[in-house]
Amino acid sequence: MTIVPRSAEELAESLAEAGAHDRRVTVCGNSTKDRMGGPISPADVTISTRSLNEVLEYNPRDLTVSVGAGISYCELSGILAEHRQMIPLDPPFSERASMGGIVAANTSGPRRRLYGSARDMVIGMTFATLEGQLVRTGGMVVKNVAGLDMGKLMIGSFGTLAVMTSLNFRLYPMAAGTRTFVQDFEQMTDVMAARDEVLKSRLQPAAMDILKLAGGYRLVVQAGGSPAVLDRYSRELPRARVREGGEEDAVWSGIREATPRFLREHENGAVVRVSCVLSDVGRVLEALPVQAAARAGSGVCYGYFEQTADLRQPPIGTSAVEFAPQVFREASELWPRPGNDFAMMKRIKDMFDPRGLLNRGRLYGRI
Repeated sequence: MTIVPRSAEELAESLAEAGAHDRRVTVCGNSTKDRMGGPISPADVTISTRSLNEVLEYNPRDLTVSVGAGISYCELSGILAEHRQMIPLDPPFSERASMGGIVAANTSGPRRRLYGSARDMVIGMTFATLEGQLVRTGGMVVKNVAGLDMGKLMIGSFGTLAVMTSLNFRLYPMAAGTRTFVQDFEQMTDVMAARDEVLKSRLQPAAMDILKLAGGYRLVVQAGGSPAVLDRYSRELPRARVREGGEEDAVWSGIREATPRFLREHENGAVVRVSCVLSDVGRVLEALPVQAAARAGSGVCYGYFEQTADLRQPPIGTSAVEFAPQVFREASELWPRPGNDFAMMKRIKDMFDPRGLLNRGRLYGRI
């Protein structure tokens, strides 16, 4: 049975009804990330937030917005762009991914280097518990810290604690202009030297990715600012090819949507995420025996395996299988061995959902 509530109150009532009868619940938005995280366990009820898709409050002067958890990133970005504002999360599946799903999975993209992740942009939220309560945390003020810790528990929880019904975000002004610089290298040492040169300079690019291609590597840097700022990038990166306008948009769309495109083309494929220190980015890319990409300024790398049978995790950094087919996720270990913090995670889970009814197993098969 699938329930699509049209209000937060209706959703809370549906959740309470399921909880009262010990019904297992699958929580989703637009279901763009079904191959992400732990296996989707059989459920008695599916509750979707996709109809909670309105802008609830928008204060352009205060750089804040409150939206229903079901609104898509694409739709919200279009509304904000009318005021030259943005939420620079750059998530994959951005055409259909709901804001609630993005926050629940804590997904982000190339501009994480400059702007951070959902934890840096979410300033408040409302979520529904299995008791049918609507809990509000944070607020609509960027500097407000009251109650934010409880809201932060929901970020990256894959819907295993409660169901987010609305989210408040801090906004960022769009840059006056942007320009992207692309440079190809045959050797890893050369692309890493070029990256380090940018990192050690006074330049502050919005995004900086390294792509591992057949026969070499590609460094892609996006700058934002006034014409004078962009011209400085051109002077300091004289050997790079410049992309602007539609060509620039196509470059970053291709990078942002690389994972969805790969998953469409490889039904039995898997994506491994490796987090490492900046000095190890090159070694991680070399250790991955497949097509790979790296957020070169933040230390997050991705390896794309066409068959799960070929899946290997590099010995450097902390690895997790981020996307894989359902059968593989049911039978395999997806996360690294948990540390001492796992006991705390279990206690938090027991506080919110002691019977394990919500999105069972979605937190990489552990919760």
